[in-house]
Amino acid sequence: MIVAERKPMDEIVAMLAPHRKVLVLGCGGCVTVCLTGGEKQAELLAGQLRLAARQAGRTLEAAFDCITRQCEREFFDNLTEDPRTYDAVLSIACGAGVQYMSELYPEVPILPGMNTTFLASNVAGGVWEEYCRGCGDCVLAWTGGICPITQCSKSLINGTCGGTNNGKCEVNPEMECGWLRIYERLKALGQLDNYRTLRAARDHRKDRGGGVRRLVLKDMAESQESGNE
Repeated sequence: MIVAERKPMDEIVAMLAPHRKVLVLGCGGCVTVCLTGGEKQAELLAGQLRLAARQAGRTLEAAFDCITRQCEREFFDNLTEDPRTYDAVLSIACGAGVQYMSELYPEVPILPGMNTTFLASNVAGGVWEEYCRGCGDCVLAWTGGICPITQCSKSLINGTCGGTNNGKCEVNPEMECGWLRIYERLKALGQLDNYRTLRAARDHRKDRGGGVRRLVLKDMAESQESGNE
């Protein structure tokens, strides 16, 4: 899941300063799961914004709404509020939702209420930890299911670097050495040959070096085009 955390209140207030009628729009996807951007958070934030405006001697009309996902067109049909009737929309979805809404409603400023951070798993109550960076070239098959891009502070594709101390990383002493974890995992699986094999440098063109990345399911896309003819 994508993890996003709310921007500082003073930054949000500054973004909304030119506007008098604002819609706070939550998302029922990832940000609801990590308890940062769902319907409850949208309602709470709208109230906080009204209070902050009153304390500053301003008048602000702040309503809230929430849809299942802000990254898919079909769910916008479920909006209770019409974004076009507001001076601005404060989206508390991830960055994908903000950008997609900006395309759907080009006449309305769509402002980000969140800082999108990483792809994560829930490892404990109230704790989400980065597991994937979406690099576009997954190597988990030969690293024992442990990602060297996220679990190694240097994102080394061949390890270890030699800077580990008592199993901890020299960059961040509170972090376990990712490559030591990979070694121990491969040893337990009887796959140390994968550790000893020198891998080619990563092809960063599969990451973010080649512009916007897309996933196209050819059969589905062709079917959709045929249906529109």
